Amino acid sequence: MKALLIPLKDPSRGKTRLASCLSEEERQALTWAMFEDVTEAAAGVTQCEAIVIVSSYAPAIHRARLLGFDVIVEEHQFSESESVDSASAALAAKGFDAVMRLPADVPLVRSDDIDELLTRELSAPAALLVASREGTGTNAIIRTPPTVFPSRFGPNSLALHTKEAAKAGAQCLVANYPRLALDIDDASDLAAFLESGERTRTFHALSKMNAASRLPELGKTAQ
Repeated sequence: MKALLIPLKDPSRGKTRLASCLSEEERQALTWAMFEDVTEAAAGVTQCEAIVIVSSYAPAIHRARLLGFDVIVEEHQFSESESVDSASAALAAKGFDAVMRLPADVPLVRSDDIDELLTRELSAPAALLVASREGTGTNAIIRTPPTVFPSRFGPNSLALHTKEAAKAGAQCLVANYPRLALDIDDASDLAAFLESGERTRTFHALSKMNAASRLPELGKTAQ
């Protein structure tokens, strides 16, 4: 059995690298809009037996239940890696033999992208990593078994996950998916997203903020 796992931390604690161009309130609105886009894509996925949200944030838990997702409610959030690994262990204990972690800040992702990844053939022990736009981060990861090696999300996570896979004797594949590669963490990511012109909830939220006017990377205000 396969599970899709989406972690979300409290929006008030995230996206600090965008503080130079977005207020705290705007960063929270952005985080929520991205979560809506990602969960909308997840709702259309057909190639897994469970979709699971792990979070302590009440609105996210409520949305997940409305969508029919399973929820792992956290009392405390220490790190993305710990949240993913704890949830993966819980899913493994329930009989899931593969878990795909999907970040909540990839608003361009589509159901087809997720389904395509979930149908990739992996012979345990193995992992499939989806690289971030700059090629150093891990924007999605599938592990079989789910606890084959620990998460190392953060700077240079692609190299760290590759090393962990090697230590565990697991086959490790790296894939490039342009829509999954664009997570929004800093101003350059924001500019790249706005230039894509994709009419998502995230694009609408940023347009309402007139965020493009604060991004020198764009040169002109995006409409």
